[in-house]
Amino acid sequence: MKPAVGGGILSPFPIAMPTAMTDTPPDRLSNDPRSPHYDADAMNRGIGIRFNGNERRDVEEYCVSEGWIRVAAGRALDRRGQPLTVKLKGTVEPYFHLGS
Repeated sequence: MKPAVGGGILSPFPIAMPTAMTDTPPDRLSNDPRSPHYDADAMNRGIGIRFNGNERRDVEEYCVSEGWIRVAAGRALDRRGQPLTVKLKGTVEPYFHLGS
């Protein structure tokens, strides 16, 4: 039998959680608590996103290594009441807000 990968709820192998937050923001982060890329500690510290040299405050999710952000597409909602998003590709620079 092959062991479960990832340490989800049904996995017998727990995920090793980081004990201390570093000064480097995560490579990928989502502001949706249902996403596997959601990190409450990082969100509480306050994350800023600079995309192609401009600061963006409407970012729903980002990935530095793949070079994209997701932003809401107007006020449109999907059938579950979540905002429809558009993926934009470019240079992504996340940072923690000062004073956090």
